[in-house]
Amino acid sequence: MDHDRQNFFAGPYIDRRAEVRDDAGWLEAALADPATTFLLGRGTTHLLYTDPQPRIAFLTREHPAIRAAGARQFVLLGWFRDARCVLIDLEPDWSEAVPAGTSFQELRPLSPLLRGDEAGLLAYARALSIWRTRQRYCGACGSLTVPERAGHCMRCTNERCRHEFFPRLDPAIIVLVTDGERALLGRQPSWVAGRYSTIAGFVEPGESLEDAVRREVGEEIGVAVDQVRYNSSQPWPFPASIMLGFSARARSTAIHVDPSELESAQWYTRDELLASPENETFRLPRRDSIARRLIADWLAG
Repeated sequence: MDHDRQNFFAGPYIDRRAEVRDDAGWLEAALADPATTFLLGRGTTHLLYTDPQPRIAFLTREHPAIRAAGARQFVLLGWFRDARCVLIDLEPDWSEAVPAGTSFQELRPLSPLLRGDEAGLLAYARALSIWRTRQRYCGACGSLTVPERAGHCMRCTNERCRHEFFPRLDPAIIVLVTDGERALLGRQPSWVAGRYSTIAGFVEPGESLEDAVRREVGEEIGVAVDQVRYNSSQPWPFPASIMLGFSARARSTAIHVDPSELESAQWYTRDELLASPENETFRLPRRDSIARRLIADWLAG
């Protein structure tokens, strides 16, 4: 098992240089640098070229959208491909002209077609945009917040409060349960026809990751597990999760599906998974997902 192999959306695609976020003049420096690239975001979408292959439509400081943006809309992402990269976090109803051949697109359907480094950058930008949208008001006193630290902190404007908020992640476990020769996969009714995947769920307060694995498997399919082993992790910006991947050994094999969680669940042998064509009867998880990696690692022994 190659634990150094990076999952999709992860890896050293960007030099974050977090120390630059504390520089009060970071925005002036970014706008003064002709090499700075700008990424336009509108809600949860980003400006992309889609033909012949999807790719980010980076803009330069000369574009009208950059010159018209307000200071609170700029977010320093870091250095991408050795150039400073800044997100312009537009309002969802922004509708000015964009370069020919570009449009605002959602990441999720296009991510398998993107270069890995660009997919990672868009996942990062998307997560920040969602957090900033949800943190426009102070959760302690209800006052407006303003961005600080190059857009990576939202501070309450109430001088008696001044609470600071930082980007949050929702930790979720995802686990492949096996009994040695078979893997246990489940299906949610909202998924594309035939798709089966590993078991996943959010970690609760006061709970370890291993406890979350045992609880989620027990709740969703009624199987007791032990030998919980960490595999790898994946940022998953739909909307703001960090997926923590595990394998676990089944101590029982009878399946008792919770219908509020899953439509069905089934044991599959290695041969069945390797031989099954992907169609409306059976599909494995998306190739850009950590669920697919967990299954592939098990199939590879």
